[in-house]
Amino acid sequence: MSIWTTAGRMRNVRFAGSPEQLKTLREYRKGESDLVHRDGMWLLIATCEVPEEPLFEPVDWLGVDRGIVNLATTSDADNVQGRGLGRYRRWHARVRAELQAKRTKSATRRLKKRARREQRHATHVNHRVAKQLVAVAERTGRGIALEDLSGIRDRVTVARHQRATHSSWPFHQLEAHVRYKARRAGVPVLVVDARYTSQMCPRCKYTSRSNRPDRDTFCCRRCGLAGPADVVAAVNVRNRARSAWVHVNAPEPTAAQSTG
Repeated sequence: MSIWTTAGRMRNVRFAGSPEQLKTLREYRKGESDLVHRDGMWLLIATCEVPEEPLFEPVDWLGVDRGIVNLATTSDADNVQGRGLGRYRRWHARVRAELQAKRTKSATRRLKKRARREQRHATHVNHRVAKQLVAVAERTGRGIALEDLSGIRDRVTVARHQRATHSSWPFHQLEAHVRYKARRAGVPVLVVDARYTSQMCPRCKYTSRSNRPDRDTFCCRRCGLAGPADVVAAVNVRNRARSAWVHVNAPEPTAAQSTG
């Protein structure tokens, strides 16, 4: 690459990246790039215009339930646990508390640096989870069904000791990563109503808070269906996507049908 400096233009400056990044840069680079200095490193931010694949007609849907203990649980009973990310964030919280107590300029600089490091780590985890979900959906010819979690922080009441974790958890970022990766692969994404997905029985449709006696367990009080609560929620998300897709693709009634 070449960059402008106060001493003139520097040409043939070498840069490094992953093989996938370099391939994308060669094929889809569009416009100018920016050179940014961050945390002691020089980063090249390049704009690429990647064409989207046409959406295919899904044979079924992969329901995804998002949470804190399990970041993403699918209707196939696969899950990505968030315990590692949770421990990482709690460790950073303890270090932040120690630095905040010092109240020095050096501590303030270290706090900002740690906040960016924590954000990058959570972003990396969300990228990895989204990539796995899209790969499974693309391989099996299914679409991805997600819960509508907009406004969840206002709708859900959590215990005081969980408020910081709940308010800072990157729910929206994971959905954004899934959406853009799915567009690149041509995988349709559907968002469905999230209400009572963890309390409703997918077999008999009986809905009650008592169906979920604890965080990890689901047991229907009517028909006896039992299983992991997150998997049951993902199955309900999948079933709602099936119904919604049928309505979306239903043929419009003709004039004769509408008039009887």
